[in-house]
Amino acid sequence: MFFAILAMVILLVGRTCFASDDGDFQCWSEARVYFDINKDWRFAFEEEFRFGENAGNLYSHHSDFGFEYKSFADWVDFGFYYRQAYEKDSEDKWREEHRPHLDITLKGKLFNLGLSDRSRLEYRDREKAKDVWRYRNKVTATLPIELTRFKLKPYVADEVFFNLDTKGYYRNRLYGGVTFGLSKDVKGEVYYLWQSSRSGGGWEEINALGATLKFYF
Repeated sequence: MFFAILAMVILLVGRTCFASDDGDFQCWSEARVYFDINKDWRFAFEEEFRFGENAGNLYSHHSDFGFEYKSFADWVDFGFYYRQAYEKDSEDKWREEHRPHLDITLKGKLFNLGLSDRSRLEYRDREKAKDVWRYRNKVTATLPIELTRFKLKPYVADEVFFNLDTKGYYRNRLYGGVTFGLSKDVKGEVYYLWQSSRSGGGWEEINALGATLKFYF
């Protein structure tokens, strides 16, 4: 029943986005694989594809891998990663970007809400554009409930982007979605995303439906 309701919501949101001239409707799909090295470290690998222009055109793809240290304390995780990204420019040409980044994630609870605060510092070595340092902060709140046998957990999140130069704050993402378990070693996530980015003298918006699968070994 829950999945039927969710599907109806997705269809309604999708129809609204398709009909809107204010912003593009997109679909984002992602897969992550985690390998435990020992009790302290694990290796992570990620692939993501983004489709824009009413979800009909692949315009962005990245591969990301790195190592996560998870035994410093229960309330914090550290991650060291490298991302190879490709994105189409205004001339519909693929441009490459090399992006090492450091993640520090704080974790805790407040009024039974599961909270996490991820800080990400990344260096963007971009083709045909100025290299820049960027800071991202994503705060996530997970509701203290589980629905159906798949243990659906609703969450909301907000992420802000800062270029560490004169541009400063230039992007915001709002998320609403659910995480769930397909098996002991396979987890999933479905979400809706609204993004607003500064462009020229104004702000451009997109709406996206996203899905993520996570595999643990």
